[in-house]
Amino acid sequence: MAAPGEPCEGPGVWNQTEPMPATAHLLSLCFLKTAGVWVPPLYLWVIGPIYLLYIHHHGKGYLRMSPLFKAKMVLGFALIILCTSSVSVALWRIQQGTPQASEFLIHPTVWLTTMSFAVFLIHAERKQGVRASGVLFGYWLFCFLQPATSAAQQALQGGFQSDPFYHLTAYLCLSLVVAQFVLFCCTDRPPFFPKDPQQSNPCPEAGASFPSKAMFWWVSGLVWRGYRTSLGPKDLWSLGRENSSAELVSQLEREWTKNRSVAQRTTKPTADKRRGSRGMEAPETEAFVRQEESKRGPLLRAIWRMFRSTFLLGTLSLIISDVFRFTVPKLLSLFLEFIGDPKAPSWQGYLLAVLMFLSALLQTLFEQQHMYRLKLLQMRLQTAITGLVYRKVLALSSGSRKASAVGDVVNLVSVDVQRLSESIIYLNGLWLPLFWIGICFVYLWQLLGPSALIAIVVFLSLLPVNFLLTKKRNRHQEEQMRQKDSRARLTSCILRNVRMVKSHAWEGAFLDRIMRIRGQELHALKTSSLLFSVSLVSFQVSTFLVALVVFAVHTLVAKDNAMDAEKAFVTLTVLNILNKAQAFLPFSIHSVVQARVSFDRLAAFLCLEEVDPGAMDSCFSKCSAGENCISVREGTFAWSRESPACLRRINLTVPQGCLLAVVGPVGAGKSSLLSALLGELSKEEGSVSIKGPVAYVPQEAWVQNTSLVENVCFGQELDPLWLDRVLEACALWPDVGSSPAGVHTQIGEQGMNLSGGQKQRLSLARAVYRKAAVYLLDDPLAALDAHVTQHVFNQVIGPHGLLQGTTRILVTHTLHVLPQADWIVVLEDGTIAEMGSYQQLLRGKGALVGLLDRASQPGERGGEAAPTGGTKDLRGSAGGRGPTSGQERPMMLVPEKDSTTSEAQKGVLLDDPEGAGRPTGQDSVQYGRVQAAVYLTYLRAVGIPLCLYALFLFLCQQVASFCRGYWLSLWADDPTVDGRQMQAAMRGWVFGLLGCLQAIGLFASMATVLLGGIRASSMLFRQLLWDVAQSPIGFFEQTPIGNLLNRFSKETDIVDVDIPDKLRSLLIYALGLLEVSLVVTVVTPLAVVALLPLLLLYAGFQSLYVASSCQLKRLESARHSFVCSHVAETFQGSAVVRAFRAQDLFVAQNDAYVDERQRASFPRLVADRWLAANLELLGNGLVFVAAVCAVQSKAHLSAGLVGFSVSAALQVTQTLQWAVRSWTDLESSIVSVERMKDYAWTPKEAPWRLPTCAARPPWPHRGQIEFRDFGLRYRPELPLAVRGVSFRIHAGEKVGIAGRTGAGKSSLAGGLLRLREAAEGGVWIDGVPIADVGLHMLRSRITIIPQDPILFPGSLRMNLDMLHEHTDEAIWAALETVQLRALVASLPGQLHYECASQGDELSVGQKQLLCLARALLRKTQILILDEATAAVDPGTELQMQAALGSWFAQCTVLLIAHRLRSVMDCARVLVMDKGQVAESGSPAQLLAQKGLFYRLAQESGLV
Repeated sequence: MAAPGEPCEGPGVWNQTEPMPATAHLLSLCFLKTAGVWVPPLYLWVIGPIYLLYIHHHGKGYLRMSPLFKAKMVLGFALIILCTSSVSVALWRIQQGTPQASEFLIHPTVWLTTMSFAVFLIHAERKQGVRASGVLFGYWLFCFLQPATSAAQQALQGGFQSDPFYHLTAYLCLSLVVAQFVLFCCTDRPPFFPKDPQQSNPCPEAGASFPSKAMFWWVSGLVWRGYRTSLGPKDLWSLGRENSSAELVSQLEREWTKNRSVAQRTTKPTADKRRGSRGMEAPETEAFVRQEESKRGPLLRAIWRMFRSTFLLGTLSLIISDVFRFTVPKLLSLFLEFIGDPKAPSWQGYLLAVLMFLSALLQTLFEQQHMYRLKLLQMRLQTAITGLVYRKVLALSSGSRKASAVGDVVNLVSVDVQRLSESIIYLNGLWLPLFWIGICFVYLWQLLGPSALIAIVVFLSLLPVNFLLTKKRNRHQEEQMRQKDSRARLTSCILRNVRMVKSHAWEGAFLDRIMRIRGQELHALKTSSLLFSVSLVSFQVSTFLVALVVFAVHTLVAKDNAMDAEKAFVTLTVLNILNKAQAFLPFSIHSVVQARVSFDRLAAFLCLEEVDPGAMDSCFSKCSAGENCISVREGTFAWSRESPACLRRINLTVPQGCLLAVVGPVGAGKSSLLSALLGELSKEEGSVSIKGPVAYVPQEAWVQNTSLVENVCFGQELDPLWLDRVLEACALWPDVGSSPAGVHTQIGEQGMNLSGGQKQRLSLARAVYRKAAVYLLDDPLAALDAHVTQHVFNQVIGPHGLLQGTTRILVTHTLHVLPQADWIVVLEDGTIAEMGSYQQLLRGKGALVGLLDRASQPGERGGEAAPTGGTKDLRGSAGGRGPTSGQERPMMLVPEKDSTTSEAQKGVLLDDPEGAGRPTGQDSVQYGRVQAAVYLTYLRAVGIPLCLYALFLFLCQQVASFCRGYWLSLWADDPTVDGRQMQAAMRGWVFGLLGCLQAIGLFASMATVLLGGIRASSMLFRQLLWDVAQSPIGFFEQTPIGNLLNRFSKETDIVDVDIPDKLRSLLIYALGLLEVSLVVTVVTPLAVVALLPLLLLYAGFQSLYVASSCQLKRLESARHSFVCSHVAETFQGSAVVRAFRAQDLFVAQNDAYVDERQRASFPRLVADRWLAANLELLGNGLVFVAAVCAVQSKAHLSAGLVGFSVSAALQVTQTLQWAVRSWTDLESSIVSVERMKDYAWTPKEAPWRLPTCAARPPWPHRGQIEFRDFGLRYRPELPLAVRGVSFRIHAGEKVGIAGRTGAGKSSLAGGLLRLREAAEGGVWIDGVPIADVGLHMLRSRITIIPQDPILFPGSLRMNLDMLHEHTDEAIWAALETVQLRALVASLPGQLHYECASQGDELSVGQKQLLCLARALLRKTQILILDEATAAVDPGTELQMQAALGSWFAQCTVLLIAHRLRSVMDCARVLVMDKGQVAESGSPAQLLAQKGLFYRLAQESGLV
């Protein structure tokens, strides 16, 4: 090692009694040399053993002996030899009698042992696969101080001839240490036999050097690529095993299971007690939160045991960072003391500048490591909990699924998991700010003495003010959220029922309602924004207020307390830290409280009841012929453990190959029986056994948001021949053939682009493709037309279908197929009423005969393949698919580009996640930078004058801030006379006035920006609403509802809140940066030379980060939507997944989706740290430049100006990165403006009202309708759906329109209402062409009663009289006619009763009667009945027919029939076929012709 040189001797070296500046002690060469000798050994011997233990347990495979390793070892042994020679020479000189100071022997000996340990660590790292060592990097950095000090001292003192050995060893040691340090800035080769498998695109972090890891330079390649080109999935790094779902979820699941089992053993008696007393409790408003059953303990312990090491390491980094945070004010104090001492040597100033730079740099490095580790912990926690929730979804019992909605589960994954993970970063904010506050007051006491107590008083007085502001603002925010939710519900209801709204010309009424709600929402937002501005100003100026009061008390009250630069600017620096603590503490508390609510919801969900694996005994081996495949003995089942039994004493055996039909009235327990066989119900008594693989078709068809072939194959290998047979048998080939992509056609979310019948046939095809031994079919024929029903039954289910030879249990309301069943079970009230063959049950004249008799009554639909109505069974789901039955249409499917079956089977579409699964009207995805035109659009919406005014106010407040700082520097430089400054009072008043002006300007500028943002949001929302409302019906059929709702909810919320907030932040940070640059330049003009390169680097970092970050955020958002959609999809189809034993497949798919999201999250996380570390490095460089320039210009500068310059530069360190973050967030948010303008250029429908109309009221007075060569197409690129239709309907005539699916029946009604414009020909009403009439006038003169009754959120009166045209007496009269007066009179509020959602609290029959009352009030000359009685019971149907017969006796009636029974009493029937009128005449005439109408009647069982 280097020679110690001159020993630290002399009486004055450590003499503390002499009054000397602090810099004389801390910056003496003797102190530096002593620290340089002892710090490196202490560092390595403390950290080294811990590090050695860590790498021993986390080895990655050994490294080969590379040239880098050999060079490190050679230099290490050279240093050992050098230390050995120093010890030997010291011993030899002592032996020769030459007196030697003890340090000449002790120091080299300590270094010799430490160097030996360092060489051993180098070797150990190679054996454990460490390619870049941070511990040894720090060691060699510390080792640099002592040789450098010794070499500098000896070079200055000379005397080489007197002692050449120590001079040579000093220079040689310095050279070897520098060389070793340089080698440790490099990275070694990868391990020869790595423990982790090779990845296609590995993360470069593993191969990065330690400086690159510390400053996150290893991410620069990705950031540069994102700047040059658009980032895609192929550019993202592969996810490491430690971050993968498979690894993280399995660990958490293991810990959670272990902790939960322990908790259940200890709390079971208490839980049983609670369960017994739960009967009379009121339901909670939250879906999962039940405080008495909080299970947060086991989950919290599981998370802590899994992630504690990462969290504690991150916390340690934060503590070390805070040590350097508080070192900076002390160094600033020493620096200002140096500036005020004209005799201090210049090297002390340069050394202090370097120390300030290093302290700020180390604070940055440790703080960013803390952020990196906790952000990584957030990502891992999000992955683990999402996986745990998903696995719970697959195991939920039926009772638990009933208690929780799909939206609640999606909220758990998207909101609660996010809140919980984000709170990790704020956990240390619960206790660390308290230490900050304590240390800050100690500093202030040292600087100002008892005057520091005033700071406590001022801060405590500000806390209640901020508390009251926050409480009042929260109240207005809650009001805004209520109005926002109300608007979102109404908007969603309108968009989902837009055909109904347009058919009745209600757009104007609903637009007014939405805008009224929107006005109340914006009013609450405006008040909240103003309070937020006041709150922000109070935080911003709290530092000024405390400083003003403290300075005033210190200088005006106390004697001999003059203001100087050290007191002024060090106090400001400390107060800034104090202000951060004051702001961070309540924010952390708020975040953790929110996270606790989310945590309780997650824990409660994870503790919900699961499916009992012992409820059903299953055997996968197929049973032989004649053997019983299904056996139920004395089975009693319930939907949950707390609910009453829904099936009682069931005894059933089904032999192999039997077709068993299960029938019974609605609510008898038919679907429950199938659920019991699947093990979905809670088994109270008895036993259930099934032999062989099971396939299940649910009553409500469940399809996936993937391609058709994936839906059918359902994870099995593709067999093209078998697939063809299945599709043909399930009548799917005509639909598949109509799509260009064929079987690779994408199915929309929840099958939005399929009719009810198509979804049901697809669900059946999935089961058939399975080639199972047992098939459980829950009314698969309900949603199918008569001829399709017959085809599917014959080709699939029947005795000669594809499933012949398998065991089939068919729940059905289609009674005409019963003669072909081998065995029939009739259920009533959860018990088996009778069972036997069809002939046996007919002879017995029991329950089955009663069913058949009721089905044959007029108005009943049991004899046809139509769905049963809206009465609900025990599960609460509709007994059939009434609203979608019969309305089948060709698949509106869009092909997936370049899709292949092999890729489809993988489950994750990596090449184009944004475009996957969209049926039509694909949502726009932006790439690259946002165009300037989008910013101009927003600024125009704000108003250019208001924008200029806001910018002027921001400049004014920043000028006031500059003047305040400059004035303080003048105050600090005022001369002192007898210990006092003569102008202190005047300085204090002006300082206070400038601060008040800044506060006023800051409030005015922020309020202007926020209010301007509200104005812009109001204008953009109104334009969006208008654009969507004026769009034709084809637009809504091609555009997924989710895309529209996204514009009205998420994008609107971003424009409401995020854009004004980000714009405000950007202006504050950018102008603050401008002020600091101006201050440093004015005080030290020489700094311009260094300032310009720093600004260029800043601009470069900003451009690189903004381009890449926006793209990574879009990729992450797109993948997050896939995770949420997959969770929702699985929740809805979990029974199907379990029946098919496909849990492992779906878990793998979910893990893949989550991993894909994290592949985009991780680079964005690291890019954030890359930006923060490098911009804070630039900020620290600015501090260094300001300090060095001040040292060079010391003779010409006052201490006050230097304090002003350096303290301002210290504040800009984090301002740099926040300015870029604000700009990035603004660019990400401004995309919402572009998305809200997407629909401004889409085609619009004809004007609602015309200035000159061909029709004159009262039109139409007769109701004559004439179609002349009418043709219609759905989209311009499609062929005509209706062509050459010409017929006349006389006034008052009742005409039925019949035909097969897709024949064009509903298209005629749409053409009459101009929901679609005629492609050729036209329609005349009372001699007036409807093309010459405004849409609202036309539609308001025609009444349509749809098949599915629809009510909107709002009062009952509003639903009956949407346009407020009728009196209460008229409404009561209409209710009396439909026999609902008594019901409405019994409701709370009567006509003002609020309908929740879509009137779900009313039965289907009651809602249909309300829709009829609404039609009666309109009383137009033309009435369209779109199978209005299809979803109601016979009694309701009779009521409707009586009311229609009395009120519309003289009206023209068009009856669109999906069931022929409905049109048999019409005067005339039009039979449509392939878009043309095939037959026309009375029902008797058409039956006599034995044409198409006759064949339809045969298929329906009418002839």
